[in-house]
Amino acid sequence: MPAKKETPPTKGEATRAMIEDAAIALFMEHGYHATSMRQIAERAELALGGIYNHFSSKEEIFEAIIVDKHPYQRVLPLILEAQGETAEDFLRSATQIAIAELKSQPYYLKLMLIEIAEFNGAHGAKMIKKVAPQILPVFEKAIKTRKELRTANPIILMRSFIGFVISYLMTEIVISNSMLKHISPKNSMEVYINIYLHGVLKSEN
Repeated sequence: MPAKKETPPTKGEATRAMIEDAAIALFMEHGYHATSMRQIAERAELALGGIYNHFSSKEEIFEAIIVDKHPYQRVLPLILEAQGETAEDFLRSATQIAIAELKSQPYYLKLMLIEIAEFNGAHGAKMIKKVAPQILPVFEKAIKTRKELRTANPIILMRSFIGFVISYLMTEIVISNSMLKHISPKNSMEVYINIYLHGVLKSEN
């Protein structure tokens, strides 16, 4: 069966994408509050009025970035292909995939920190509305087909997985230029994954 051809973006969609990309670069360089609409327009090589044809404010641009640029669009198809006969094998594979992909897009973690610090998660509902219907079935399937999990609630499994991945990436950033990075074991990610899968305490068995 021939591959489905992707519909090319319209001129308006292409312009919105240019504005979002310009804003991301500026938010990473200067922070959210230090970035102005005029700077975004200049970076996108647009007239200031041209931006207002697509976004009414800087916050609206930020919200669009949180929704449109969410990495699930790249991570989800990869997780769906994660291999593993057992829950442990599947979650280990899925975790490695998610961490590797998010490491390749470090801007998104920083945007999430801005979202939490500056907006108290106000745009989270729109992001979840778009993401949850596509990613939640992955965890529902994991629970139905892998009975050794400690929870039967896909929402809890999804939250724990996302929280674990984000915590690993955040602590990697914090220690990246410190002595802790140099004295950490080379297989830190594997150790971290093992703690997520089995807990901190050793089994008494």
